[in-house]
Amino acid sequence: MLTYPKGDNPLTTLIHPTAVIHPKAQIDPTVEVGPYAVIGDQVKIGAKTTIGPHVVIEGPTEIGENNRIFPSAVIGLDPQDLKYKGAPSRVKIGNGNTIREFVTVNKATHADEVTEIGNNNLLMAYVHVAHNCVIEDHVIIANAVALAGHVHIESRAVIGGVLGVHQFVRIGRNAMLGGMSRIDRDAPPFMMIEGNPSRVRSLNLVGLRRAGLTTEDVGYLKKAFRLLYRSDLTLQQALEQLESLDNNEYAQYLRHFLQLSTTGEKRRGPIPGNN
Repeated sequence: MLTYPKGDNPLTTLIHPTAVIHPKAQIDPTVEVGPYAVIGDQVKIGAKTTIGPHVVIEGPTEIGENNRIFPSAVIGLDPQDLKYKGAPSRVKIGNGNTIREFVTVNKATHADEVTEIGNNNLLMAYVHVAHNCVIEDHVIIANAVALAGHVHIESRAVIGGVLGVHQFVRIGRNAMLGGMSRIDRDAPPFMMIEGNPSRVRSLNLVGLRRAGLTTEDVGYLKKAFRLLYRSDLTLQQALEQLESLDNNEYAQYLRHFLQLSTTGEKRRGPIPGNN
């Protein structure tokens, strides 16, 4: 345990003597750093975060409070992108995240861009978060998931293990993706998606109830699901009919997501149903 000079408050940070920390790194006094960890300059780490053995963190990287980063995770290194030319891009991680063994989080490609992870997420072992990805809040990503560049995962999505997500794909809030699926287009919110090629299979009913949606909210989404995936309507026709459900915020959000997926810049279109 290291301490301040006599008369000052004790430095409560537990830093293993084999850790290598750049003198310019900004580390809160309550941070714990394990054996052989390497922390570079331009790294800022908030209160009560724990850094496990052999973790490597380079900057510019900002990590918030109460995060647990497990052994051999690597955060803030250059992106695996041939367009990267040394720009001062960065990584930003919020509060309360669990980042398990051998997770890699690359910084963004161009200057002033960011790879961002929000709050209270669980990234299991061997997850790869590529350049310019955004992970919102309360997301669970199972083991050995590979996110390509510019993937955006909305809050409370659940990603099954051993799958890949194509670049520029967006995964909607409260979606659940089955393990070993191929995710090459946008995953609509509130849905269960699975397969190779992946297809929308059903509503994520368990996830919706856990998220606090009411029976009425789920009823609206059931109507929307039938229009989108169990009717003979084209996607555009179904979206037009969904306007009648716009008095429900969740049905409205689903329609808005699908409209942007089909018309937005650098969007890949939505994963279809299996009908």
